[in-house]
Amino acid sequence: MNSFIPKEHGYYFPAEFAKHTATWLSWPHKEASWPGKIESIYPVYAQFIKLLAEGEKVNINVIDEAMKQKAIGYLYEVGADLNNIQFFFHPTNDAWCRDHGPAFLVNPKAEQKKIVVDWGYNAWGGKYPPFDLDDNIPTLIAKHYNIPVYYPGIVMEGGSVDFNGTGTVLTTTSCLLNENRNPHLNKQQIEEYLHKYYGVDNILWLGDGIVGDDTDGHIDDLTRFVNQDTVVTVVESNKKDENYEPLQENLKLLKKLRLENGKQMNIIELPMPSPVIHEDMRLPASYANFYIGNKYVIVPTFRDKNDDKALLLLEQCFTDRKVVGLDSLDIIWGLGSFHCLSQQEPAV
Repeated sequence: MNSFIPKEHGYYFPAEFAKHTATWLSWPHKEASWPGKIESIYPVYAQFIKLLAEGEKVNINVIDEAMKQKAIGYLYEVGADLNNIQFFFHPTNDAWCRDHGPAFLVNPKAEQKKIVVDWGYNAWGGKYPPFDLDDNIPTLIAKHYNIPVYYPGIVMEGGSVDFNGTGTVLTTTSCLLNENRNPHLNKQQIEEYLHKYYGVDNILWLGDGIVGDDTDGHIDDLTRFVNQDTVVTVVESNKKDENYEPLQENLKLLKKLRLENGKQMNIIELPMPSPVIHEDMRLPASYANFYIGNKYVIVPTFRDKNDDKALLLLEQCFTDRKVVGLDSLDIIWGLGSFHCLSQQEPAV
């Protein structure tokens, strides 16, 4: 482990709703993540990039020139602003940049205002090998910027944590305490890593994630900060649905938890879409997997009766930027959506 502890030097992980310099993505190419369907995701994925590029730079990891040209073709078709999109020859195994991308920490007062923390990555507990290329992405990006990179030496995924930017992080026991991640560490030791390497003071634990989530319960399908003291959390209205109980449990927990200043959070309940089933498998469809860009909040929709209700609720949360729904029915077959696919680089 490095002797440099980011928190001791004033570094912290900003909230997603803070201003970005860029969004990082890894161009999807792994057929096994979208069996028989990968070609169908590109038009919507390109639309996602187009929206992002209206408000910030978009940096895309690609394997080679051929993949770059393919990507440009799709982006050209949707009319994306290519001046705001940059490609990096950083080979990847898969597309889930939220989990394998860099954790950028900032300290506006330091001489070195931005650093990268490169957590270990093992494809959600070794489920989808190989993952060696993905595990290397944060270091490649830090090298490109010529900024320091630090290695906590434990497994941690970006989708398992959500920040309010003023000292509080939300996470789940089902993911972070899963024995397929860091079996040698207990809850208290994991908390110590979160304090030191994300620069937080206050750790809030929720329980189980949603059904169909192969990440063992990432917070980004469950509960998200929309400002420093407000979260949206998904709830299921159908009592017979297998998500009903765990989501009620999370809601109860949220009401008991307190922010770093001792105050209770404002809690806004977000509906769940009807179950999305593909080949007898329930997919982790959730409106909580939105991405907060500089200009737009991009929300996955599922051609569902609750789409409009979810968008309307999120519009009330984000008065400073436009909320846009994007069809995620094909993308969710990969078991993740827009938030899982992206990692923000904060401005400082």
